[in-house]
Amino acid sequence: MSKLPVVAVIGRPNVGKSSFFNFVTGRRISIVEDTPGVTRDRIYEKVEWRGRYFTLIDTGGLEVGSDDPITVQMRRQAEVAAELADVILFMVDGKQGLTAGDQEIAALLRRVQKPVLVAVNKVDTVGDVPPEVYEFYNLGSGDLFPVSAAHGLGIGEILDAIFEVLPEPGEAAEDGDCISVAIVGKPNAGKSSLVNKILGEQRVIVSNVPGTTRDAIDTYTEVDGQKYCFIDTAGLRKRGRILDNVEKYSTMRSLGAVDRSQIVVLMIDAVDGVTEQDTKIAGYALEQGKAMIIAVNKWDLVEKETNTMEKYRQDVLNKFNFIMFAPVVFFSALTGSRVNKLFDTILKVREASTRRISTGMLNDCLAEAMITQQPPSDKGKRLKLYYMTQIGTEPPTFVIKCNSKALFHFSYLRYLENQLRKKFDFTGTPIRFKIREKDEESGD
Repeated sequence: MSKLPVVAVIGRPNVGKSSFFNFVTGRRISIVEDTPGVTRDRIYEKVEWRGRYFTLIDTGGLEVGSDDPITVQMRRQAEVAAELADVILFMVDGKQGLTAGDQEIAALLRRVQKPVLVAVNKVDTVGDVPPEVYEFYNLGSGDLFPVSAAHGLGIGEILDAIFEVLPEPGEAAEDGDCISVAIVGKPNAGKSSLVNKILGEQRVIVSNVPGTTRDAIDTYTEVDGQKYCFIDTAGLRKRGRILDNVEKYSTMRSLGAVDRSQIVVLMIDAVDGVTEQDTKIAGYALEQGKAMIIAVNKWDLVEKETNTMEKYRQDVLNKFNFIMFAPVVFFSALTGSRVNKLFDTILKVREASTRRISTGMLNDCLAEAMITQQPPSDKGKRLKLYYMTQIGTEPPTFVIKCNSKALFHFSYLRYLENQLRKKFDFTGTPIRFKIREKDEESGD
């Protein structure tokens, strides 16, 4: 995957970095809330301006002097973003004026030796620049760009300035073979630890405080020639426990991550076991037709006896009886033990969800199934199945033509699904059916 130029938005908490990010990207990607420290992790998004593409990174606010553990990690994340960036957009608060925190950040940014543009945000009036803006020249960071992220003022000018200092574009590459994987689950199941272990760097903040990851974060990597995009999501909580807007946005984003993924990895805490909330997450993913893997994390903390893993697998599947097709993998994100098994399973599930079966092979399977178990009848009238054909993938979707939809009992449809799975190995993916009577228009 080719590397686009990277522009990182850096600044103190609550200066409007996320509002700027959302305006430029045109979507409500970063959480915006008038509470310092809301954006904790780096958020990536591809942006186009004047025919050039670059990656814009929104970062958590930098508080240079704080020793709070979460703040320290947020500062490290912002520093990593600055190291990765080709251009740094240093955002300050025009209403609050120049602060000691701004001066400390400016001193940090001078060390990275990257192009720095200073965006003076919250300049919400049109016309002459307020005199207080000019005090930011004391930062010694170059030209100033008054902007209003809330109202979109001055955004074009600063994007033009970014365009002028972007490095020359590199060789482009196709992204079509990248597998997108959403990592979901209840808070503190180890989702961020898994991403960090896969990448071998502190890419996502990890803390033993549930709910640390609030945003859904796209992380790209390549393993054995296969490209992956891992979407690490905020831990989903029960609706009754969503007590503030930040939590609400995070939950919406986690569900959105499921929507835009190809495969959903549902993380289960091996010590806590399957919870009611885990089943609700799986239910939502099933409704969206997503391929699924059940990932049991913290397996190193479970006491082992004979057949412990198989017994645990059966217990998990019994509780997830509506997604019995999902494979179960066991690993420890902390130690890295068995994490490689996850990649093998992702590839297998991806192949199953995109598998196409010829109409001839499907009808051979249908004929064998009807010989083994006759279709049901009611009041002397028997269900007749004429043929089956596949009309889609992700999830695999099939049309079955019959004489009467009323006679097509759910249990027989489930039987046919099991026969398909047995013959063609649709591991990890739901299967959809459309039942139509012989003379009914397809509508596809």
